[in-house]
Amino acid sequence: MRSTYFTGYFPLISIILFSLSYAIYSEGQAMEVLKTMGLYGGLLEFFSDTGIKLTLLFILFLLFFMMFSALKLIADTLLQISLLLFSKEISGDSLKSVRVGSIIYLIGSGVSIFCNISFAAITLVFFITSMIAFTYFIYKASAYLSSAGLMGMIFFHTFVWCSLIAVVGYSVLKLYNSLLASLPI
Repeated sequence: MRSTYFTGYFPLISIILFSLSYAIYSEGQAMEVLKTMGLYGGLLEFFSDTGIKLTLLFILFLLFFMMFSALKLIADTLLQISLLLFSKEISGDSLKSVRVGSIIYLIGSGVSIFCNISFAAITLVFFITSMIAFTYFIYKASAYLSSAGLMGMIFFHTFVWCSLIAVVGYSVLKLYNSLLASLPI
């Protein structure tokens, strides 16, 4: 079965598995917070224990699914923009050659299911998977790039992702500080 579309569903499965890993971990943490705040006992009057856990798991899964789907959309857009800017070829062979890299994310997401006891472990698996996939992408795309194009592509991806992480981190920190400043202490 050597169809070009064989690996087309791998990104969806990867997003589902990574989202499930984070949701399982976050659900356990949310349950602890509910118990610590004393809200869990009140919820048990209206819902069953299993119902509360499944509802939390489903809501957290949806949130993480949306986040990873947005990251996939950004990554695909950046990939194609970088190939447009730095690649020598115009037929799209370079894009076809890097699509097999979705297997890397599928394997990484499978590993993340077994690491759902720690947020840091899941994040480390995601980071390592992303670095391996980026290295594979650069290796496959290098056949279609000049030396300057290869350096430009590496700089482009590094700059955009670091900028995105910095802006999101700054926004979260600013929101956190604003929230703390508004508390009546």
